[in-house]
Amino acid sequence: MSADRAGESPSPPTPSPKQASESGQPPQWAWLARIRRTQGRKGELFADLLTDFPEKFAQRPRLWLLREDAPTAPAREFTLAHHWMHKGGIVLHFSRIDSITAAEALLGLIVAIPLEQRAPLPDGEAYIADLIGCALFDVSPAQAALIGEIEDVDRTAGPVALLVVRGTDGEILVPFAKSYLRKIDVAAKRVEMDLPEGLTSLNTPASKHASAKFNRS
Repeated sequence: MSADRAGESPSPPTPSPKQASESGQPPQWAWLARIRRTQGRKGELFADLLTDFPEKFAQRPRLWLLREDAPTAPAREFTLAHHWMHKGGIVLHFSRIDSITAAEALLGLIVAIPLEQRAPLPDGEAYIADLIGCALFDVSPAQAALIGEIEDVDRTAGPVALLVVRGTDGEILVPFAKSYLRKIDVAAKRVEMDLPEGLTSLNTPASKHASAKFNRS
């Protein structure tokens, strides 16, 4: 089994753009990149990747730009004319953005798609945005119990990603190891893991386990 690491908004599913416009609720977006600087003189932009599927840009001519500091502000739709990988990031050239001045107006914006357009994942995988808010259960024979709610996923602590879980006694860090993972039910907002006895009383993980695979949107 495996799960993903995603840059998209970590909140429960929300309506599609069409449904959102009818209900007055903001749509939820999957973040693909963050625009950092201009690149060249014809409106090209260099962006940091927030996705593990950069090849999907070739299949996504319609992209949306939104402000990270104003998630409920209206997103602007753009047509992607050209793109190419460059120095660990991606260069994007949008139609009708044909000068440095026009490109500068887009600096700092997030490149996104509606959540429903994320790349499909194989069975047993899930996006981080779908994991956050899930209830984590320990289904080991010794202790079948609710551990708490997953609030975040920390990928920086070591070779094994950590689930940041809010339990009744505070924050718990649980290594997201394939050997522990038993089931992810996104619809039910439930993750089941078979955890070693005493692990949830620790605040640091053992690092000898292989981490479940992560894929960003």
